Amino acid sequence: MKLVFIYGPPAAGKLTVAKEVAARTGFKVFHNHLSIDCIEPIFGFGTASFGKLVNLIRFETIAEAARQDVDLIYTFCYAAGLDDDHVRTIAGLVEANGGEVHFVLLTCETAELHERVRSQSRAMFGKVRGVELLQRLLDQYDLYSTVPGHESLCIDNTDISPEATAALIIEHFGLRGTREMQKADRGLP
Repeated sequence: MKLVFIYGPPAAGKLTVAKEVAARTGFKVFHNHLSIDCIEPIFGFGTASFGKLVNLIRFETIAEAARQDVDLIYTFCYAAGLDDDHVRTIAGLVEANGGEVHFVLLTCETAELHERVRSQSRAMFGKVRGVELLQRLLDQYDLYSTVPGHESLCIDNTDISPEATAALIIEHFGLRGTREMQKADRGLP
C-alpha cells in the first residue's frame, strides 16, 4: 500500500491535485473534510468529542486501507508542532501494516491563496472561504514547514496547473496505476 500524504495551507490545491493524481493512478482519495463533515453536525468543530471521532475515523480508515493494500491519497492542513503526533500516528499505522508513505507539501504565494480561497468549489466541503480567516490561520500557525522526520516533495504550485503538479508527484514517487487499472490497460478482466 502506498499513501500519498498531501499537506499545505488552505487553498493550496490539495484536493484538486489529489483528484488529479487519483485520476491518473487509480488511488483512492481520503480528504480531510470527509471525516470533518461526518462529525461536525453532531459535535461542534474543535470540541473534544469532535477531535476524538475525527481522528478515530482517519486513523482507522488509513490503517484498514494499509491492511487491505488499498493505495490512498490523504489531504491534511498540517500545522508544524501542533499536528506532529497526528502525522507520526498516520505514518506509523501505514508502515506497521506494510505500507509506505510519500509526503507532498503544496505551497502557494499568499496573494494566490487569497484568490483561490474565494472559489465556489470550496463551499461544497465547508472549507475555509474567507480571506480574513485564511490570513488569521496563516498568521497563527506555521502551515509551510515540512513534517519532521520524513522527506517531503515540496511544490510551489502558484503558477503550475493541477495536472502538471500531479505529474510531478507521480513521476517523483514512481506511482503507477492500481492493479485494477493495470489489468484494464492490458485488456484483462
